[in-house]
Amino acid sequence: MAVIVRIPTPLRSLTGGNEEVHVEEAGTVSDVIDRLEVKHAGMKDRLLDDKGVRKFINIYVGEEDIRFLDGLRTAVKDGEQISIVPAIAGG
Repeated sequence: MAVIVRIPTPLRSLTGGNEEVHVEEAGTVSDVIDRLEVKHAGMKDRLLDDKGVRKFINIYVGEEDIRFLDGLRTAVKDGEQISIVPAIAGG
């Protein structure tokens, strides 16, 4: 079984238009991102900077924001859903 990653519209150009991709053999969120990069080049640069997850990107494992868990070291299990959510600014 694999981890399911929900891809937001702005990043779907990297996944061939797919709104959902499956990642196998990933133990942490960091592993998921590394495997996404292998299959969908450019994804890692869009999600991470030299400090970790980019300021305007939120990553959820299930319903939990990884910033309130173990960050990129947050464990993932088979069948779990990861959502990548760009922050929306407005006013």
